[in-house]
Amino acid sequence: MKTTHQNIEAPAPANVRPSSVTNRPALDFHLRQRNRQLPTKILLELLHQETPRFWEVAEVVGRWVWIQFREKQPSEVTSSLSQLGFHWNRTRQAWQHPCGSYQRSSTWYDPRRRYGSYFPADRQAA
Repeated sequence: MKTTHQNIEAPAPANVRPSSVTNRPALDFHLRQRNRQLPTKILLELLHQETPRFWEVAEVVGRWVWIQFREKQPSEVTSSLSQLGFHWNRTRQAWQHPCGSYQRSSTWYDPRRRYGSYFPADRQAA
């Protein structure tokens, strides 16, 4: 008796969200870690050259760079931000890049008020 094997794709386990099963681009975690060390100026240059859409909405808050969107972004966008060294801050609803300057604990105050902020795209000469 001969048996045949079929390739049947099993459904995702119950504890896995459907969004985590999508085909997201694989991250290079060594590159991500190096990118998290980039100083603010170098990161902004990289965003301006490689991802102009991110640069247009980037906000410099102290030494950090924040990116916020009005709507939820597709996984390709969030994967790109993650690869660049950004992480999601659920409290502030922003993608944040530490630019090599890490905070050991979260802050209760608004860093924009304490350190100031600006949008580099607004400062660019037309």
